[in-house]
Amino acid sequence: MNTEISATPDDNDDALTALDGLLPRLGERIAQTETRQINGRVRRIRGLLIHASIEGVSIGELCYLRDPVSGRRIAAEVIGFEEEDAVLSPIGELQGLSTRSEVIATGRAQGVAVGDDLLGRVISPLGEWLDTPPAPSVDASQSASPPTANASRTDGSLHEYPVHAEPPPPLTRQLIEHPLALGVRAIDALNTVARGQRIGLFGEPGVGKSSLLSAIVKGSSAEVVVLGLVGERGREVRELLDVQLDAEARRRTVCVVSTSDRPAIERARAALVATSVAEYFRDQGRDVLLLVDSLTRFARAQREIGLAAGEPPTRRGYPPSLFAALPRLLERAGPGGASGGSITAIYTVLTEGDGTLDPVAEESRAILDGHIVLSADLARRDHFPAIDVLASRSRLMETVASKDHRHDAGKIRDLMARYRDVELLLQVGEYREGSDAATDEAIRKHAAINDFLRQSRDDLSDFTETLKRLRELAR
Repeated sequence: MNTEISATPDDNDDALTALDGLLPRLGERIAQTETRQINGRVRRIRGLLIHASIEGVSIGELCYLRDPVSGRRIAAEVIGFEEEDAVLSPIGELQGLSTRSEVIATGRAQGVAVGDDLLGRVISPLGEWLDTPPAPSVDASQSASPPTANASRTDGSLHEYPVHAEPPPPLTRQLIEHPLALGVRAIDALNTVARGQRIGLFGEPGVGKSSLLSAIVKGSSAEVVVLGLVGERGREVRELLDVQLDAEARRRTVCVVSTSDRPAIERARAALVATSVAEYFRDQGRDVLLLVDSLTRFARAQREIGLAAGEPPTRRGYPPSLFAALPRLLERAGPGGASGGSITAIYTVLTEGDGTLDPVAEESRAILDGHIVLSADLARRDHFPAIDVLASRSRLMETVASKDHRHDAGKIRDLMARYRDVELLLQVGEYREGSDAATDEAIRKHAAINDFLRQSRDDLSDFTETLKRLRELAR
């Protein structure tokens, strides 16, 4: 049907007047309209994954599962699609869910509330405070984009940071120029760590990784420490926080905890959330020490998720997605941009034997800027920290250590290597003093070097004092 507007000016004026009267009433009706979100439904639960019929969701989007009968409500992340269904990985236990459960899409990716209020606190990978009453509400005005470096440090508000963030562009990063004292002589003297460096702590179970981490937290000169406990034993969490760390260390530490009994997506998320928290403080211009224990358990959680989603197993059963996830996680640490902050990251890696057949150890060693190797043989001799100095290497020590420091460290390494070469000969009585002057010096100084490298958890060493003792040993 064709509608013609009269060419008569008076008729057109009457039509516009009527339209002007209709628009306000139409606006009132729209304002009073009750909108209802279109939710999806759980189609099936297969193993650790949930298949749901819901449109418009994307990979990485946060959803909520709500069962109308049991009243249970848990979070889930979209990790893939199968035909017309979305595949979700729950962040929580599946008990109480059924095919009656609704799937509520949030339309946004996962985030975590960050701010100075987190200092001294323990949170879950979902941002829940585990040691205090509920946290203050997130400042919605700050959630659209990260705060600038000039944002207030003490206003008490929380800002939302993305869990899956992009690393800083490589050409905007600050250069690494300064060392970071960790309070451990075997590291500060012979494997110096730089501000903004990423380093791996490799070792078998039971060689003292947790004790070494607690010593680093207490002895570090970083302004903020973020501790990510991924798949940790529940017994050790409180022991680490309440026994091994003192009150001063706790005040500047944020701990993200996901114990070994939690679902795989939550364990994997713990490392991501800890990194996001560290990124926030870096963007405030602070020097942050990020400790993730352990990268191996993060990889195992990713393997569990990938295999459940139908990915093909590759090396040691790890899916291809893991070898893409590792560099994405590790590259987020390091120096920042114009804010001047940095994230110095230490990732523990569980190894079997020398770790040459472990794909996680191989991949992380290739990506990181150095490696500290813990020796089971030293641990059996009650030598702690059980750091194998000759097997360890900081790739950035040459950049941040002074010329004298590098010379003294090289001299001690040479003496340790010479002693290791003749140790068997000494045990069987085949070496004769005077055969080689440098080897004789290595034998004479062996006990003093071991005494220098041995250090209890509560024996924190000042960086200047460490270099002074190193110089005395070398010269």
